[in-house]
Amino acid sequence: MYINIYFGDKPVILCNEIDKELNEILHHPDAVFVDEVSPRAIKAMLHEIKKAEFHAGVIWHSDLEKLKETFFKNFKVIEAAGGIVQNEKKDILFIYRLGKWDLPKGKIEKGENQEACAVREVIEETGVTKLHLKKKIGETYHVYDEFGKHFLKISHWFHMTCPAKQVLQPQTEEHITDIKWVKTIDIKEPVKNTYPSIKDILAKFFDTP
Repeated sequence: MYINIYFGDKPVILCNEIDKELNEILHHPDAVFVDEVSPRAIKAMLHEIKKAEFHAGVIWHSDLEKLKETFFKNFKVIEAAGGIVQNEKKDILFIYRLGKWDLPKGKIEKGENQEACAVREVIEETGVTKLHLKKKIGETYHVYDEFGKHFLKISHWFHMTCPAKQVLQPQTEEHITDIKWVKTIDIKEPVKNTYPSIKDILAKFFDTP
């Protein structure tokens, strides 16, 4: 099992086993492998990420939860939730924000659970109505810097459905400038211009029975 944590478009992969896919990544000349859980080893990995030639990092430990705990201590952790929203035609709702196609999501407020946040954020960012929450798809992870601090955002993703006939209203104060339904057959088009974490959760969604 493993999780991808993105620093921009560069992944650091925390894992408790090395499968064929990870083996291929490790064969890249600019991939970095660490097989110990210690603050020193993780800080060394974080230093390597800053190099322009860095391709990917893989950190292995038999106890994935312990590895996550140790790694996450290097950041202020923020949790968010959002949705992969489909209408009755199976089209998926995309938003356009800051030059990229994205899925609606936002930070979990104090006292709010993941499901409530996901529904609220989808409604606020897109204006959709009659949302029906189906099930959780998974999580994505990415790191960003703000005000001189290092943040790790964990985004919880849920499958939702709603009617196709909607008056879509982009939340402009959140820098959303466009919203559209995308047919599954055309999904490659917005995916060409999205974030690696969004590609990951969409791949997981389509692979889930």
